[in-house]
Amino acid sequence: MRVFVTGATGFIGFAVAQELIAAGHQVIGLARSEAGAKSLAAIGAQVHRGEMENLESLASGAAMADGVIHCAFNHDFSKFAANCELDRQAIEALGSALAGSGRPLIVTSGIGTLAPGRAATEEDLPPAIPTSYPRVSEQTAVLAAARGITTAVVRLPQVHDPVKQGFVSSLIAVAREKGVSAYVGDGSARWAAVHRLDAARLYRLALEKATSAQSGTVARYHAVGEEGVFLKEIAEAIGRGLKAPVVAVPPGEAARHFGFLGNFAGLDMPASSTLTQERLRWRPAGPGLLADLAAMNFEA
Repeated sequence: MRVFVTGATGFIGFAVAQELIAAGHQVIGLARSEAGAKSLAAIGAQVHRGEMENLESLASGAAMADGVIHCAFNHDFSKFAANCELDRQAIEALGSALAGSGRPLIVTSGIGTLAPGRAATEEDLPPAIPTSYPRVSEQTAVLAAARGITTAVVRLPQVHDPVKQGFVSSLIAVAREKGVSAYVGDGSARWAAVHRLDAARLYRLALEKATSAQSGTVARYHAVGEEGVFLKEIAEAIGRGLKAPVVAVPPGEAARHFGFLGNFAGLDMPASSTLTQERLRWRPAGPGLLADLAAMNFEA
């Protein structure tokens, strides 16, 4: 297949592009910069110059492909609502190029807010109209499916390797700034996690599965390798890496200590991938989050 990948130069998207090429697919990778274009060309991908803000470039990239994997998202949380709106527009633009064709569209979403306090499953659905969380990637993908597009949603937890670890990277930054590695309350909140290469393989399997699915359908997959890692254990691993004290922060002080992460730092956000593993025959095999933190070079 010729697959258009947005975010193809990013942390997850680049691994997806490599996974697709290794499996024999052709990749058309969206690249904003010359450096990004060179990195894609070096792995054998076709470069499509453009950016998320240029909806025409997204639509034209999708138009030349047999399927689309949408990994791009701006994680600047100082303008999170605006970035969520841009993501919605991007998915709509990709959908407009695929409408009526049955060609697959794989969209990225998150797991964290689906079912706080218990293990979220693939059958848990986000609200049709969210009131407090502005990201609507999944809801927009469902609307795209109604236009004759075979759609799948890959829900991500904390995606990690020894260099980056999702929100955990932000926890590390806060620990560097404050001089202590902190967790909220008793540290019993859990975050689901997956190794970056396991996530990339799941995207490929979701794409290949979608090619045989009925047009207009929506599949939901959880890229979860570990159902839930305790925040206290994460804070302790960060403390060891930074050689910093590990402290508990009362829930009422989470926003002051963690900044934008205050809304998430104490949330219990485990998730299951049982159905995903059954449906895609996907088996996560990479190192766990704590192992990658142990292998991280905190002095780099």
